[in-house]
Amino acid sequence: MGSRVWFPTAGLLVWLCCLSLGTVHGGKVLVMPVDGSHWLSMKILVKELSRRGHEVTVLVPESRLLIQGSDSYKTKIYQVPYTQAELDSQFESLRERLFDTPPHFTDFFVNVDRLVAFTSVQALGCKALLNNEPLISQLRVEGFEMVLTDPFLPCGSILAKIFSVPAVYFLRGLPCGLDTQASQCPSPASYVPVSFSGNTNNMTFLQRVTNMMMSYVESYLCGIMYKHFDDLTSMQFGNGMTYKELISHGAIWLLRYDFTFEWPKPVMPNQVFIGGINCAKKAPLPADLQEFADGSGDDGFIVFTLGSLVASMPEEKAKQFFDAFRQIPQRVVWRYTGPLPKDVPKNVRVMKWLPQNDLLAHPKAKVFMTHGGTHGIYEGICNGVPMLMFPLFGDQGDNVHRMVARGVAEKISAFEVTTETVVAALKKNDPGQKLQGADGGAVPDPPGPPHWASGPGRLLVRVCNETQGSAAPESGST
Repeated sequence: MGSRVWFPTAGLLVWLCCLSLGTVHGGKVLVMPVDGSHWLSMKILVKELSRRGHEVTVLVPESRLLIQGSDSYKTKIYQVPYTQAELDSQFESLRERLFDTPPHFTDFFVNVDRLVAFTSVQALGCKALLNNEPLISQLRVEGFEMVLTDPFLPCGSILAKIFSVPAVYFLRGLPCGLDTQASQCPSPASYVPVSFSGNTNNMTFLQRVTNMMMSYVESYLCGIMYKHFDDLTSMQFGNGMTYKELISHGAIWLLRYDFTFEWPKPVMPNQVFIGGINCAKKAPLPADLQEFADGSGDDGFIVFTLGSLVASMPEEKAKQFFDAFRQIPQRVVWRYTGPLPKDVPKNVRVMKWLPQNDLLAHPKAKVFMTHGGTHGIYEGICNGVPMLMFPLFGDQGDNVHRMVARGVAEKISAFEVTTETVVAALKKNDPGQKLQGADGGAVPDPPGPPHWASGPGRLLVRVCNETQGSAAPESGST
């Protein structure tokens, strides 16, 4: 009896001691990111791996949005079959449509259409990388021990299989719930809402029937949405391999959410929840912003940003916001790069870029006006700031729905924005209150910074050191 207890305990103690010794062998990590806001979250982990002594190389397309070089990691640039102007034009076209289309039951199909258009272009970039034989050969001889990638795009998973190293996924989730299917994780339609269904985990019988029907529609649309990725995967490996089959071999799924935010659902042993990783570290505000925030008095200030890719809007829509801000006592810090009216309200500070998390951490931050991206939502949650949300595209509608259902946010459709609706929502949001749950209790704090700042890094180190390029551990049977 005693020996059966002693040996597992001793093994556990040895394992913990190894963790406490720090990194003895610095791993070589190849990073294949997704550009845009996805990169802003992944960059935190990439820099942490580098800080802990690992050699990190990031693959960067020559035409890009937000990915930049750094002293913390190496970069390798690869050519893509579209210019910077073409990429910028694609996103500008998307931005222009965000504010002029009314909400409709066809929104689900509109989102699918936008995703198909985006992924088809990105698939071309991935194909160009895979056909770049000199670069692939160079990467092969580098001896990378794992690939850290966002499976929203297929390149990273394909490279991991080509190099026969473990793939570690860093993501919020995949359209059509492909991540759930690939990881062989159950997703009962009786209490796990389908994307864009508008349901919660507490559904009536009719809602469950609708949820089930939408799951079938979603499954069908997945075939359309991922066709480009399936073709690329099959072309690379043959045997009709699908993208779902490819990513099912992931070693670890680092999921950028936790159950402060997510609906209850089953999980798998190799899924690690890192929601809030982006708000672990806060820096002092620049002197001018510190003065602006400190001088906001008891009314405090509002932080307003619609994400990393939406810094402007139609002038008439912007005018509605400026007019609304004239009628409130709070100061406003707004990330906005569009044309300014001649009479910008005195309580409004317009900037091209905001230190968002640092502003939200200020004790006088009263409301966070946001589009509902996961990155920003967790910074709002971590700092306990109520939110006024304007979902624009993608999973933002579902993200906002979760927050509104929990009673910690108000929602306005971007199409329905008027001076009156913004003022009414800000008053309803009660800027004098910190974040509260629907039951009146405080929203629980996410895992603390020390845990999330180091935990994923240790997990990745273990994958590198223990597998050493062998077959990655998988969940369930294949």
